[in-house]
Amino acid sequence: MHRVLTARFMHETNTFSRVRTDMALIRRRDFHLENEIPAAFRGTRSALGATFEAADKYGWSLVHPVSANPNPSGIVLDDAFEEICGMIIGAAEIKGPIDGALLHLHGAMVTDSYEDAEGELLARLRQTLGPQIPIVATLDLHANVTRKMADSANALIAFRTYPHVDMYERAWQGAELLNRAMRGEIRPFTVIARRPMLHGFDWGRHQSSPMSELLSRADAIEQRGEALAISICAGFALANIHDVGPSVTVTIDQMRSDRASGQSIAEDFMDHAWATRDFTSVHTLSVAEAVARARQGKPGDKPLVVADYTDNPGGGGYGDATAFLKGLVEADIERVAFHAICDAEAVQAGMRAGVGTRAILTLGGKIDPRVGGGPLTLEGEIVCLTNGRFIAYGPMGGGVERNYGPSMVFRVGGIDIVVITNNGQANDLGQFTSLGIDPTRYTTVAVKSMQHFRAAFESIARDVILVDTGGLCQVRYTPKLFTKVRRPIWPLDPIADPSIR
Repeated sequence: MHRVLTARFMHETNTFSRVRTDMALIRRRDFHLENEIPAAFRGTRSALGATFEAADKYGWSLVHPVSANPNPSGIVLDDAFEEICGMIIGAAEIKGPIDGALLHLHGAMVTDSYEDAEGELLARLRQTLGPQIPIVATLDLHANVTRKMADSANALIAFRTYPHVDMYERAWQGAELLNRAMRGEIRPFTVIARRPMLHGFDWGRHQSSPMSELLSRADAIEQRGEALAISICAGFALANIHDVGPSVTVTIDQMRSDRASGQSIAEDFMDHAWATRDFTSVHTLSVAEAVARARQGKPGDKPLVVADYTDNPGGGGYGDATAFLKGLVEADIERVAFHAICDAEAVQAGMRAGVGTRAILTLGGKIDPRVGGGPLTLEGEIVCLTNGRFIAYGPMGGGVERNYGPSMVFRVGGIDIVVITNNGQANDLGQFTSLGIDPTRYTTVAVKSMQHFRAAFESIARDVILVDTGGLCQVRYTPKLFTKVRRPIWPLDPIADPSIR
């Protein structure tokens, strides 16, 4: 019986955020310790759910010290990183011999001391386990993958979809590869290619080229046995770090292929990334334009889904931008469901007032009023209060519990405003229905998200538009902001030779 170490430690770090990520913030949402993990994830379509299924199938004995998945936010404090990292490395040291490791990481975590936190974690694990024990890590499609990550792990398996609806499948892919490696059938080795780019691959949208074309090519190469896995990562550009940007990693079997063949595949894919670097499918509207579109809705219409692209909690946005809500209120737009304003203080005020009461509350704009609009004082009715917990069953939910902390619905005119304590983007209908809101009954549904909302909300929409509220995720690509990145780099610099890494 193989003993396999597994853990989840995922954080997408927006280095421009004012919200520092400490242990208190990590523990607030989606945090489980060893004995809690099986009950939380067995039977779910999550990465850890797949890992437990693989353990049952292959007869593994799992060691699972921690699962930590805080919402994207600012730089992770060293103390918090060391605590979680210590749980993972400590389990490898004291839980007996480990035959392999399957970790679920993000790939864009930044701490006070480490710009490449995942590379540091994987390097420590490699030092602990030794050179012969296979290590496989799944990554988010928006990982800023480094050579240190590739050198420290045998295989890196990135999500292939955006919205990320294939976390379960990618974990299974990693588990199958790890099992073969532990049985001695393969010897995985990973190479990486990059280009001097801050972002690429249309930010990872798989619905069209360049991602769709490259994913098809990757499938064909894997099926022909020329590579064990090909991972295409768009990078996470909301990070002022040296190694920001897209990458391609190729995992080969050293028993049958050489490093050069894998590197050739990776470089060819990144050549395509460079050639298509200017392509974008993103088109945002101003607040005034989005309000005008909402005004066109008629009773009985399917909802217009409006996504606040620049206050995306999934990219480290504060989730408290008020600019679009202010526009809707001032225009007296009716039949609107709005998710959400993240404001623990306002929720507490609503709880003190109680359900069914009218109150004057000040919502949002409190973390940094300079981005997305300042605090908005409104009079309305408190129509629902909950603890913010529910099971998400949508395409990205997988049957896993969500916890947004104490939450309320505050009705202002014809607008039902969801106010939450724990930040998070809208990607599951349960974020409305758990609060008594059926989003299909509204003419306009407003959410804060860049792309993940499409997994659940696109199917109920008459149309989808993106609005720019001037939130934190509205990054201007200038040398003044990106002071730590390697140079030259596109789009900050003119580059004649894209072979620069």
